[in-house]
Amino acid sequence: MSVPKKRRTSSSVGRRRSHHALKKVNLIKCPECKNALVPHKACAVCGYYKGKEIIKIKEKKAKSK
Repeated sequence: MSVPKKRRTSSSVGRRRSHHALKKVNLIKCPECKNALVPHKACAVCGYYKGKEIIKIKEKKAKSK
């Protein structure tokens, strides 16, 4: 089994890891309900996408005693 001849330098490791950072999530406002959502996805709150209702969202019932 082969063994590496030299140790990886910290700068070499850092250059490799430079692309591992998390990127900021881009959010937009839903034109129907004004909630924040990821672009090109249907709104989870109102179910609209590009001005059309795509998903039927059930409304939560209020608790009554």
